Amino acid sequence: MHRWLVRLIDAQGRWARPLGDFNHRWLNALFRPIPAVRDLLNGRWLGHPLHSVLTDGPIGILFLVIILDVLDQRPAADIALVVGILAMLASAVTGATDYADTDGLARQRATVHSALMVVSLLVYVASLAVRLTGAGGGVEGVNGDDRAAAIWTSIIGFLVLIAGAWVGGNLVFALGNMVSRHAFRGSGTKWIALEPAELDEGGEIPEGRPVKAKLGLNALVLVRQGETVLALHDQCAHAGGPLSGGTLTDGCIVCPWHGSRYRLADGRVTRGPSVYDQPAYEVRRTDGGGWEARRRVD
Repeated sequence: MHRWLVRLIDAQGRWARPLGDFNHRWLNALFRPIPAVRDLLNGRWLGHPLHSVLTDGPIGILFLVIILDVLDQRPAADIALVVGILAMLASAVTGATDYADTDGLARQRATVHSALMVVSLLVYVASLAVRLTGAGGGVEGVNGDDRAAAIWTSIIGFLVLIAGAWVGGNLVFALGNMVSRHAFRGSGTKWIALEPAELDEGGEIPEGRPVKAKLGLNALVLVRQGETVLALHDQCAHAGGPLSGGTLTDGCIVCPWHGSRYRLADGRVTRGPSVYDQPAYEVRRTDGGGWEARRRVD
């Protein structure tokens, strides 16, 4: 069944791709000038995407609305619906910051996800309007006692919400969006021969700029400062961008894809959209004049 669902999602590319590209442009224009706000909403301070923390709230609260409606606890159901709508808005804002730095197929599926969530939100707002105006149809609709329309509207909204949540789960678990690119990388402490991709005329690693290097199966980015060689994994933890193609600023390296910044000394993320630190490595000279490196232990 899941294969059929994935094909159904990807079949929406005709409208989702251009809409996603449009949303990407205006969201980037909105968040790029305010990196501190973007980092707050991304969850860099949390070390974990904030959006994924907030998404569980609306699902639980809005399921509670259905239960309270079935039990005919009307005031409680209405209050829960208001809280659920506010929780959806909070989740949407944090999701928009992640969406702004999502590319390719992930952006297309994220567009389908967000579209379903917006539809669900609008249905819930309609359900709230029915409850507040007392309109419900049926025999007792004049007095607002018959809440059938409001209840069925909230049930429809929940079904759309679950569909959107499924697409969001696929986005994370199948495509790895906002998952650390180093989640499953080993942290062995064995010294391994380091092979810089380029050397200067004196046979040294070029100074003051990023240089790509090979360390066994891993690719590193090196920055030499005098006799010290600082090294991080070359693949950005956020979306896999090549840090060796980035720039240096204030003791950090900036990813060329989305602008995440990592401190060269220890790999700490200092600016999002990444919320994860970058693996750092120790580098030392060998007796033969070359270099070797190993993963730095935190």
